Amino acid sequence: MQFMLLFSRQGKLRLQKWYVPLSDKERKKISRDLVQTILARKPKMCSFLEWRDLKIVYKRYASLYFCCAVEDQDNELITLEIIHRYVELLDKYFGSVCELDIIFNFEKAYFILDEFLLGGEAQETSKKNVLKAIEQADLLQEMRSFLQPVWLSVSTSAPRPVSASVQIPIIPPIAVSRPG
Repeated sequence: MQFMLLFSRQGKLRLQKWYVPLSDKERKKISRDLVQTILARKPKMCSFLEWRDLKIVYKRYASLYFCCAVEDQDNELITLEIIHRYVELLDKYFGSVCELDIIFNFEKAYFILDEFLLGGEAQETSKKNVLKAIEQADLLQEMRSFLQPVWLSVSTSAPRPVSASVQIPIIPPIAVSRPG
């Protein structure tokens, strides 16, 4: 796979992942041209098209288009299945994913994609394993933010005119739930 794009029906790019080195100018031109080409197609048309020297595979889910570019020798149906699997992963994680989930949680959408694809190839086909890795990463991130001390700056005045600044770590309290 060369790249994956997610864009809205209005042509707004929501997510892009490139697996080949291209300049920003080239990426913008490719994105703009491809989005215009796909949005100009009728809904009943085939989801595969030959574009430049690539095969484009796309699928619309609600208000989002998921689009992948693959080499000539790659299988379009497998690429379509990869798109569908990514949508299923997003659905499982967000609970019926929508465009706003991608907009406001784009880091998580990229993370899910990176857990699923590596270098443009599927690295893990099991939804269960991908979701488990994401759950573990969420837990780790939660633990880090919980255990990270908040530094409070306190000034202490000595009897002399010079004041010293002391840094005291404030550790958030642990929430304890009581059975009852």
